[in-house]
Amino acid sequence: MCNYDPHEDLCPAYNLAVTTLVVEIEKLSRRFGSFTAVDSLSLATNAGEVFGLLGSNGAGKSTTIKMLTTPLFFASNAIYPTTIMPTWLKVISHLNPLTYVVDALRTSMLAGSASSFGLGLDYAVILVTTVILVWIGARLYPQLGV
Repeated sequence: MCNYDPHEDLCPAYNLAVTTLVVEIEKLSRRFGSFTAVDSLSLATNAGEVFGLLGSNGAGKSTTIKMLTTPLFFASNAIYPTTIMPTWLKVISHLNPLTYVVDALRTSMLAGSASSFGLGLDYAVILVTTVILVWIGARLYPQLGV
């Protein structure tokens, strides 16, 4: 919990001098033909903050989240094989844990599909990534002040 005097100073979670910007969007837009799903969205989120997108159906909430996460998916071997990627994108793809998830799923679900990296490596990367993210979450959870 944050101990502070509301008349003297700000809780560190809300003090821009001690927070770390983790997401910043400026003038993000997405159109589908003549329909504008997201129009000049700007937002900033600091480490430890939780935010939500509120709006009616068709307001662009899901589109916004998809625009933020699609680059991770694109560089994951899900759209086209890493073997035909340019070298710089291969490097990014091999650092992206989602690449190994896609490879394991493709190998497990498609008959006759061979793993690009080997299922052992796929599962090892998934396990190590999960352990690291759970550890980070466990370390950060007490700081949320929930």
